[in-house]
Amino acid sequence: MIDFSVIIPIYNEELNIPNLLTRLRPVVEKLQMNYELLFVNDGSKDHSLALIKALALADSRVRYIDFSRNFGHQVAVSAGIDLCKGNIIAIIDADLQDPPELIEEMVALVKQGNQVVYAQRKSRKDKSVIKKIAYKTFYRLLAKISDVNVPLDTGDFRVMTRKVAEVLKEMPEQHKFLRGQIAWLGFKQTFVEYDRDVRAAGEPGYTYKKLFRLAFDGITGFSNAPLRLATIMGFVVSGISMLLILYALFGYLFFKGAMPRGWASLMIAVSFIGGVQLICLGIIGEYISKLQTDIRKRPLYIINETNC
Repeated sequence: MIDFSVIIPIYNEELNIPNLLTRLRPVVEKLQMNYELLFVNDGSKDHSLALIKALALADSRVRYIDFSRNFGHQVAVSAGIDLCKGNIIAIIDADLQDPPELIEEMVALVKQGNQVVYAQRKSRKDKSVIKKIAYKTFYRLLAKISDVNVPLDTGDFRVMTRKVAEVLKEMPEQHKFLRGQIAWLGFKQTFVEYDRDVRAAGEPGYTYKKLFRLAFDGITGFSNAPLRLATIMGFVVSGISMLLILYALFGYLFFKGAMPRGWASLMIAVSFIGGVQLICLGIIGEYISKLQTDIRKRPLYIINETNC
């Protein structure tokens, strides 16, 4: 029987896996629980999978899931939740930005009756100032417009109970935003604070494009604010257009010949209205796209190989 599972999503982390295990193993062994370390290889192009397989041969508590291709970080974590066996489950990335030593305190809080314990960043030591600003802005924007109270400055580093994991498995949407889903569930949740370190080695798996996609999934998955914004913009533009029509009609009827005739004003009006329409259609299209993806009911991920 497995008491404790640690889910570790992997994408090109061969340089970090040995250091992660050096710090993680003493922590989980100190808990005095039967444990498993579940690595989810998300289409790595380096030697991460070979390294994990070697570790699994040497230690039966090391398990792995190998995807047929790269499906994304959130899907990798979801696969770990689907296949892990522990009654208490931890999620941590392999890049050592999140300290494994914090898991002991998080597990203790779960044993005190909390269903979820998430790690909240007091500060982050990212090298990129743009990323720091982007993260801070995103979380605060999401908090303002979301229908769900998603905790500020939190990632997927957290510990949860089997009860929470089983409910997450019943949420089949394709565009995963796990920290939002877990917040949506409710249950008794608390947090621990920490200072997030820089990546230990290698290149980050989250490019700016992927971060933007994740942010957009979070906003569209847990808020109807973009749709409401599109509606408001539609009314505003319609109102402005109506005023312009009345202005033109009034000028034509009472000031014939006085109205300026030119392409500039016409093109400005057409471009403005057309631009707003395209923005609104784009927002609506994103929501429709998500519905279409879920309706197809394709598998969230495909497993190439596993020892679970």
